[in-house]
Amino acid sequence: MNATITRLPDDFRWPGGKRVAVIFNIAYEAWSDGQAPGIGPMGNVLKPGFFDTNAHSWASFGLVRGIHRLLAIAEKHGVKTSVMVNGVICERDPQTVRRIADLGHEIINHSWGMDVIPVYFDEAGERANLQRNHDLLVQTAGVTPTGWISPRGTGSSISSRLLAEAGYTHHGDVNDDDRPYVMSFGDKRIVGIPLTMDVNDLPTCIRYGHGPRHMLDTFNDTFAAMREYETVPLMLDVTAHTHVLGRPSGAWVYDEIMAKVKATPDVWLCTRDEMASYVLNNI
Repeated sequence: MNATITRLPDDFRWPGGKRVAVIFNIAYEAWSDGQAPGIGPMGNVLKPGFFDTNAHSWASFGLVRGIHRLLAIAEKHGVKTSVMVNGVICERDPQTVRRIADLGHEIINHSWGMDVIPVYFDEAGERANLQRNHDLLVQTAGVTPTGWISPRGTGSSISSRLLAEAGYTHHGDVNDDDRPYVMSFGDKRIVGIPLTMDVNDLPTCIRYGHGPRHMLDTFNDTFAAMREYETVPLMLDVTAHTHVLGRPSGAWVYDEIMAKVKATPDVWLCTRDEMASYVLNNI
């Protein structure tokens, strides 16, 4: 079944008549046992068949230090973030997963591990992975996730429908708009909230090799353009990965951006769940 798409009109406004919305994402990520990221700080990949201990150790920083540093920044500013959590982390660090929820941040289902991507499954396998992680997050965090983002933002051709059927209200596996939009599958509706790459530390620092300050400059330019040059409703999400911007060399950028947004009264600062609820109630 193909989705019926309803996009936001140009006269749509966020709560209080605000035109620009900002979401802060935290990517709290891990890989399955025996798996390592396909990319790492060294850039060059190993020969096939060899375990990349360098990339594995680099990514593990997020669970050891990065998540706590980024949560402290959010607490400092009183900001509720949307935190992507892999199911495997519920086994490795359940106390932190529960703490994230207890602090009032949104828990987003992020598949079992970063190597477990929906496009690799048939329909039965995808449903099982979704349900497995959903149940584990409910048990560990004590909250029910309403949102999903696939590893690398890559859902399958049927992910949106399966998520809607499972009762999810939003997902981030879209990049074809600068506004959220409603996807309808019969009487089931789900909001596609773009996971943008504009202000995202992983492509900025790892793929393109820029220093963290480049992300701050990009945010400042994008934020100014959205507020000063545009007249339509827009959203901007700021994404920090715990193993990238969770380090002292980059965490200050997340801090600076959060402070600037908090000091801007004409912007709606929200979580993905809050945005999805507002869209579903007003479209």
